[in-house]
Amino acid sequence: MNSTSLRDSVNVAFTKLFITFSLGFVINCINGAFVYTYFKSQVFQLDPRYVLYIHLVINDMIMLTLSVALQIMTYAISMTFAPCCIMMLLSVTTNKNSPLTLAGMAVERYIAVCRPLHHVQICTLQRAYALIALIWLISFMPCLTDIIVVLATEPLSVFSSTVVTCYPNYVYTTPYHKAQSVVVQVLLLSFVFLTVIITYLKVLCVARAASGSNQAAARNAHNTIMLHGVQLLICMLSYISPFITLILITGWPHEKSNIMYTLFLFTNVFPRLLSPLIYGVRDQKFSRHLRLHFSCKRCTSVEKRVKLRVGPRRRSKQVLH
Repeated sequence: MNSTSLRDSVNVAFTKLFITFSLGFVINCINGAFVYTYFKSQVFQLDPRYVLYIHLVINDMIMLTLSVALQIMTYAISMTFAPCCIMMLLSVTTNKNSPLTLAGMAVERYIAVCRPLHHVQICTLQRAYALIALIWLISFMPCLTDIIVVLATEPLSVFSSTVVTCYPNYVYTTPYHKAQSVVVQVLLLSFVFLTVIITYLKVLCVARAASGSNQAAARNAHNTIMLHGVQLLICMLSYISPFITLILITGWPHEKSNIMYTLFLFTNVFPRLLSPLIYGVRDQKFSRHLRLHFSCKRCTSVEKRVKLRVGPRRRSKQVLH
């Protein structure tokens, strides 16, 4: 997105930043409502399923905030190499967290349906937090390796140089970075893809063999894991977006700025809205607490307003009598 700032006029740049900031703010507000409901209801904090879900939502909020901030800083100021590396470190780490968290949620649903008697022993709260820590460690190590390679191959003066395009493919240009990036992406996506597919097929077999209430629960888990796969495909858009960008820019070179901006919205902004809509709204318990909590908030605010309006009237009547 950084190279587009050199070709956009002031009005066009302001319009793009306003749209991006508005969408990011609205999506983070929606995600924030689910996070607020989670921390206000203790029943969710004791369930590993909701712990993984809220981690996905918070991770998406961090990633969206960093993406929007990075775009605004690109248009507003000239960045140096050091702060660019720090922001890319956080942004790429959160980007890798999403598919790994989806894989963990798919495995949890598989255990709940296919191994219900062992679900309580296997899927504990402590293991859920340990899995989240492991996900952050796995996602953080390749990003930290990129910086270590820069320290080993480049002079220290590079960290004070100005960066035109704050994007990993443009900042990390050594052959080591390119080879590592390809290997990490292939391994990560292959592992997550196989995990989602295997758990989906296992749950599908159980759903067909189950009956009664078990069949309803199995079908619900089957639909949830299928939505995991849909969201995983959307997460993969961020990995294949450079190839899509190259194809579109080759066909329409004069629309480079608009093409890159549109792909940025569809690969980084809009997917962050899917987590609450797919899981929070579909989950009856979570959606019920969400409606109950915010409806109660509105009711109490209305009651306070009524009391404030009725109170002086009653006092005036008492004085008259």
